[in-house]
Amino acid sequence: MNYDAFTAGINPGGLRSKNEIRILICYLLSSMEAPLAKADLIGIIVDNGLANYFETMDAVADLAGKNIIAVDKSEQELCTATETAKMISKQLTSDLPPAVRHKALCAAINLLAKAKRERENHVDIKRSGKGYRVACHISGGDTDLMDITLYMPDFAQAEIVKENFQASPETVYRMLLALVTWNQDIAAGILLKDSK
Repeated sequence: MNYDAFTAGINPGGLRSKNEIRILICYLLSSMEAPLAKADLIGIIVDNGLANYFETMDAVADLAGKNIIAVDKSEQELCTATETAKMISKQLTSDLPPAVRHKALCAAINLLAKAKRERENHVDIKRSGKGYRVACHISGGDTDLMDITLYMPDFAQAEIVKENFQASPETVYRMLLALVTWNQDIAAGILLKDSK
């Protein structure tokens, strides 16, 4: 294997070949049923130490320039696999270490799940007097299951509430339901489970 890529920021076992990085991009996009924003695609690879940032940027640009992957003109620059990328993925994925494939795919799936949670269970932060109102919404498909608004004295605390709510809206909903129905066993079970 010709190691021709920069290795700065790469974890042991990461990709050190430009060709491997291109194959990984094709594999990721071919494996996903939804497009990935260009920044997210690069983030998945770089944040997990799978390849160097600059090499990943170059690989995405190269693949897009050759129409192997499609990058739309939206603000997010959504990337999708073309038929050529799917063929490359099918034929060459075995050239990638299994651990790299697994790590990249898990990161992509987690990213899409997080985006879905945030889309279905959104949080609005609005300035109110000297502080901020944080409105948390849990959707149950075509109806809202819960709307709750909290007052936070500063924006940093409002952001913490938003992040924690979006990390596990179902836990917030179950706990609130247990508290308002005075079901102490469920509330204690949730707290015990989340403390582990």
